[in-house]
Amino acid sequence: MNIQIFGKSKCFDTKKAERWFKERRIKFQAVDVKKYGMSLGELTSVKNAVGLATMVDTGHPDAALLSYLASDQAKLEKLYQDPTLLRTPIVRNGRQATVGYCPDVWAHWQ
Repeated sequence: MNIQIFGKSKCFDTKKAERWFKERRIKFQAVDVKKYGMSLGELTSVKNAVGLATMVDTGHPDAALLSYLASDQAKLEKLYQDPTLLRTPIVRNGRQATVGYCPDVWAHWQ
């Protein structure tokens, strides 16, 4: 497994996800999306796995503005430019991905 956890340093669910993998001694790479962001390729891979609407943090003050963008590509560009709009944690394992705390899904990854 090649696990990447994209999260925010003050996100409770990100800390829970990291703890879940640590408890099972599964190695992972933690990435702070506020500091480093995600590449466009990583964003596209997650979008293909979970869908664009799932990736957006609806609690963010600017999240409603995304609905006014015409295409999914424009929305993806906005998420790339402003990673604080992403719902965290985003956990990737190759082409598989989850958004949020999903231990039931992670338990079946190999």
